[in-house]
Amino acid sequence: MEQKMTNREKFIRTLKCEKIGGQVPTFELVFFLTMEKFGKVHPSHRYYSQWNQMSRSEKSLHMNEMAQLYIDTARAYGHSAIFVHPNPGGLEDTQWLLELIREKSGDEYYIMAHGDPTWAIPDGEGMMEFSTRMYEEPEKMNEESQIRVEQALDFARALDERGHLLDGFTLCSDYCFNVNPFFSPEKFDEIIVPYLKEVITEYKKLGYYTIKHTDGNIMPIVKQIADCGPHAIHSLDPQGGVSIPEVRKIVGDNIALVGNVNCGLLQTGTDEECRQDVLRSLREGMAAGGGYIFSTSNCAYTGLSLERYEMMIDIWREYGSYDNYERNFG
Repeated sequence: MEQKMTNREKFIRTLKCEKIGGQVPTFELVFFLTMEKFGKVHPSHRYYSQWNQMSRSEKSLHMNEMAQLYIDTARAYGHSAIFVHPNPGGLEDTQWLLELIREKSGDEYYIMAHGDPTWAIPDGEGMMEFSTRMYEEPEKMNEESQIRVEQALDFARALDERGHLLDGFTLCSDYCFNVNPFFSPEKFDEIIVPYLKEVITEYKKLGYYTIKHTDGNIMPIVKQIADCGPHAIHSLDPQGGVSIPEVRKIVGDNIALVGNVNCGLLQTGTDEECRQDVLRSLREGMAAGGGYIFSTSNCAYTGLSLERYEMMIDIWREYGSYDNYERNFG
């Protein structure tokens, strides 16, 4: 009798675009609804501003609660992976948190952390200065990018030396608005691609998997992203006009696709509209028999209805099995 795969094994096989049977993997980049679900604040660094003033025993209580909350969320919703935030921050604390999660859950879950040194869309206050620098000082920005890449890789190497506690990195710099990328394809090639490709290549050499996240309309630059060699692309935002079949045509069969359930619709649409969108995501994502991870097109953010998120998960539980794909969608 074939041994049942762990969530981690299923997630990794999906990142490698291998065909799998049973339930399609799911996870959320962030699940902010922990207060409503568990009565506990989501483990975000902004809630630990007094971390350096805490005693070791108080820090230990917080760390254990954070680790358990990540695991409880994964168990409640059938997630195959856990995305760990850099909180409270720094190598030592990150290692401590990862060790606790592994101690409490074993190798059940794929564990990832943020690790993207590339430039992202600047905030409103810095947008004019950033845009000017892109055209007047691209060489200087590239020098800064190289430093940022080395810092990210130093962090990854240090974690690797301490026991390879992570399975991979998710690169979370956003490049796109809903209507178009912030960076033109030419500028993207100049100041993003070399550094995105380098950090992904070096992560792979260390044995890490990579997921590249950016929401919005990625279509004008998705081929450039794919050519940098990530194992997967997240979040395939339908609010930005991104379609799983169209992305699959462009990137080929060797990059996994993650996401595509319309977050905006989950928040503002009717129950039936949401249901049909979730079913569409499952139908299109699972069509190849592998290489797809089910999730929202961003995250389970503050303000999203917990009831709607749980409705989405209920539909996934009922219709998200490869074994029943033809019966459900054929």
